[in-house]
Amino acid sequence: MIELRDIYKIYSDGDSEIRALDGVNLHIDQGEFVAIVGQSGSGKSTCMNIIGCLDIPTSGSYYLNGTDVSTMNEIELSHIRNVTLGFIFQQYNLLPKLNLLENVELPLIYRGMPQKQRQERARLALERVGLLDREKKMPSQLSGGQQQRVSIARALAGDPPVILADEPTGALDTKTGRDVLHFIKKLNDEGTTIVLITHDMSIAEEAKRIVRLQDGKIISDQPGGGQSA
Repeated sequence: MIELRDIYKIYSDGDSEIRALDGVNLHIDQGEFVAIVGQSGSGKSTCMNIIGCLDIPTSGSYYLNGTDVSTMNEIELSHIRNVTLGFIFQQYNLLPKLNLLENVELPLIYRGMPQKQRQERARLALERVGLLDREKKMPSQLSGGQQQRVSIARALAGDPPVILADEPTGALDTKTGRDVLHFIKKLNDEGTTIVLITHDMSIAEEAKRIVRLQDGKIISDQPGGGQSA
């Protein structure tokens, strides 16, 4: 489903260059739960941005569902992001002037979905995260854990085959973070491909596979603690 082939992302810094990604090769099958880990500057965020079609590589190829997306223009990449990928961010990225239902609807509006259909989709997604009874609440009326569940509902509303979770528990206390992680694991059990970006090994160990980055290179790729027996 996801295949990075010899991916480089190089930034110029005066007379020198910074290799954020330095020849990365990575294959992720449909239905996998993969954690990409590394310290600050390891390249994990750059890797997520390329997998999420938020950035393009300097060189190399990125195949998503068999299609090379590394040479697509911004309009084409925007369509891929809207239809194929769901995003869960550390800071939730909810719009404060929209209620929960409207926040979850937003990606479906960009997709051009009729109002009735998108509201049905949004309500189903809120029901899955246990917040349907709060659909008219504003984000400021929720706890951090509840806001993160709304961001998960937003990611789910479009029924994407892949969800990218960027430090999804980073702004939460330990218990709430574990609850959110449990829900992400449940999504994977239901067949959704999960790519989790984190610097926290205790979180990464919940994945079925752990890919470790350092200085823009993959230094290890091994089963995680969530690996099925």
